[in-house]
Amino acid sequence: MINWKVNLSVLWIGQFLTMAGMTMIVPFMPLYLQEMGMQNEHEVALWASLIFSANFVTSLFAQPIWGGLADRYGRKMMLLRSGFGMAIVMTLMGFAHSPWQLLLLRMLNGTISGFAPAAIALISINTPKERIGFAMGTLQSGGVAGTILGPLIGGLLAEAFGYRPIFYITGSLLFAASIIALLLVRESFDRTKAKLKERVSVLAGARELAKIPQLPALFSVTFLIQFALLGPMTLMPLFVQDLHGKTAMLAFFAGLVGSVNGFSNMIASPLLGRLGDKLGAEKILGICLIGAALSFVPQALVENVWQLIASRFLLGVFMGGLLPSVYTLIRRFTPDGMESRAYSLNTSTLSLGNMLGPLVGGLLGGWVSIRGVFVLSGILLLMNSVWVKRTLGSGKRKAAKA
Repeated sequence: MINWKVNLSVLWIGQFLTMAGMTMIVPFMPLYLQEMGMQNEHEVALWASLIFSANFVTSLFAQPIWGGLADRYGRKMMLLRSGFGMAIVMTLMGFAHSPWQLLLLRMLNGTISGFAPAAIALISINTPKERIGFAMGTLQSGGVAGTILGPLIGGLLAEAFGYRPIFYITGSLLFAASIIALLLVRESFDRTKAKLKERVSVLAGARELAKIPQLPALFSVTFLIQFALLGPMTLMPLFVQDLHGKTAMLAFFAGLVGSVNGFSNMIASPLLGRLGDKLGAEKILGICLIGAALSFVPQALVENVWQLIASRFLLGVFMGGLLPSVYTLIRRFTPDGMESRAYSLNTSTLSLGNMLGPLVGGLLGGWVSIRGVFVLSGILLLMNSVWVKRTLGSGKRKAAKA
């Protein structure tokens, strides 16, 4: 028997280290570029943005390819490929001596990434059905924790050791996590049976999954979560400045506003996942979509920074129930043998939200202000909740007739 709790514990650590490694360069990337000899302020800002986003651009296109291979050769193999590959690339970033080298390495890192969808697929298949919601929520909390703490860890390490050693440390931690996964993670996968199945191209597999109406609706949830969450982020420091004024602790409050929803998300994800095991993932998804949409309303009406912090914390609570429910439902509606393709496509929509959210939010903010962006984000999530309810309800009716 596979010990799903061991798998979950090991992959939680892997998720944490992967996301922390992706985000811990944020605080010092401009400073690292200056150390390389780049001094023009605008040039530094442009290159820092390009280097950070390059990872998500290549990941968007690479994930479906790795998903197809995972369904054919096993999810654990994809875990190890991604873990060891990112450990090597992350270490090489410490040897970069030009922005171009760093940009290409970030693009390569996005191309070989895929730890998260492989981990999700492995957990979804090798966990008892009655505990999938809890497992997905717990796994989600690991990624969120890494995203929140990554920049903090990166800043502390930069102060203690300088910029280049951070990449060596991160690469070593990723390598260690991959070794632990190699030794401890167990997977129930019949590779012989999988190889006997007809080969399906990435596009053909995507078209086949798109024929299942519930899956595009669920993918849209993932996109809109990231889009709505990151849309106001580029404008958030200026909004905090308007609310708090150019006084002491401004940077602290800006950082707190940016991360407080992540803390509540991390706490709520396992709890709402467990609740989804009892009440049904559809109910939790519907409640959290409406709750997240409505929680954008007070953000548009706040008059001081503490009100903004409280409303962002509330948003994080509802968002904590979204992705675990989506992962659980994707497993339910995906045909056997195509789980990794489905989760990889879902990860691609997440990357798309990561890219388009700040871009569109920044453009719209110039026309409707950040308060208007909050309202638009809420409207999009409400519209999405209607679509999801209709498609999931249609799936239930068809199952009842059958």
